[in-house]
Amino acid sequence: MTFKPAQVAAFLTLFNEYKDQIAASEGCHKLMLLQDNSSSNIFFTYSEWENEESLNKYRFSDLFKTVWSRTKILFESKAEAWSLNEL
Repeated sequence: MTFKPAQVAAFLTLFNEYKDQIAASEGCHKLMLLQDNSSSNIFFTYSEWENEESLNKYRFSDLFKTVWSRTKILFESKAEAWSLNEL
């Protein structure tokens, strides 16, 4: 996620406000926030979920809708997301 530089602090506040609730979502085993080494306004969230069903349950939850609506207005550019399988 690439944020408007002036909105980085607002995003960090928002993430800290909701991270425990997200991590406590059913099926969430891990949640991390990562920051790019060279661009301080680029962040990644990394999460591990029990299965795709658990992830989708979160994606369609009121919690996600609230967090996402407050986050996306802070973006400088469109966010990207991937679901990956460990090999």
